[in-house]
Amino acid sequence: MHHLFAIMLAVALDCWLGDPRWFPHPVRGMGALIAYFDRHFNRGRGRRLKGIFTVASLCLIIYAISFFLVYTSYRITTGLGIVIEAFLIFTTIATKSLKEAAWHVLVPLEQGDVEKARKELSMIVGRDTENLDEREIVRACVETVAENTSDGITAPLFYALLGGAPLALAYRAVNTCDSMLGYKNDTYRDFGWASARLDDVFNYIPARLTAIVMVLVNRERRIRHCLKLLMRDAHKHPSPNSGWGEAAMAALLGVQLGGTNTYKGVVSHRPNIGDPLHQLRKEHIRQSVNVMIRTVFAFIVLLWIGGIIIEFTVSWG
Repeated sequence: MHHLFAIMLAVALDCWLGDPRWFPHPVRGMGALIAYFDRHFNRGRGRRLKGIFTVASLCLIIYAISFFLVYTSYRITTGLGIVIEAFLIFTTIATKSLKEAAWHVLVPLEQGDVEKARKELSMIVGRDTENLDEREIVRACVETVAENTSDGITAPLFYALLGGAPLALAYRAVNTCDSMLGYKNDTYRDFGWASARLDDVFNYIPARLTAIVMVLVNRERRIRHCLKLLMRDAHKHPSPNSGWGEAAMAALLGVQLGGTNTYKGVVSHRPNIGDPLHQLRKEHIRQSVNVMIRTVFAFIVLLWIGGIIIEFTVSWG
């Protein structure tokens, strides 16, 4: 139950503070450590083994530090433990910052400033944005909101329920490793292999659970039809997990996602996801954010129910 209270407080902090630029965010520390490993180990032979060592070392370091903080604070008082754990969980989720990032793309589009929208989009996606038209900007933003609903919010909350702040932070460490090292190019194909595979494992259950919750609580269209599209299209995405959020979002909005992206000049063709009942318009960014918010709060309710069931099972066991 302590985890549940900490999760609720963490969500409240996230809705209130988001990700202030002045805040020394732990993910920045993770990024600096990953960059250090990258500079010193991503060379010569045995890069795959070095990559395994990198992601394993980062997870152990982050888990050990956070476990010590949480364990020590709970030993002092339960209230302090909940506050410290909530603060640590808060650093792993990004509901407000994801909403604001989408808004920073939407507002320039509404003002007719496509160039500024491209610049804002480049802050949250890995693809090249310099030549995107309005439709492609909207597609990229909607896809990012859909994918990060799980990666950036529900997945860390899921692991916070299972193992408290230490496991949530370990998940965030793996996710950060994947975002920095998990590229399929000559530089990172071997060194980032373990990070990418471990991220796939960590996100397997949360991605599917989030997509199903997304469809069930956002009733813009018939649930049965959306679930059918979800099951049809989720596996089309190159990632074993990202397609679930995108397929659910495409079904709910009645749009088609996927297509051709460019990453540092390299063209990548993605299968189409969803049926093009509507042409992508800037209004779909607002709709995708609303879907994300409803999904997150429904997911929190589901976590409460799951936590209570686990508590009673352990108590009566």
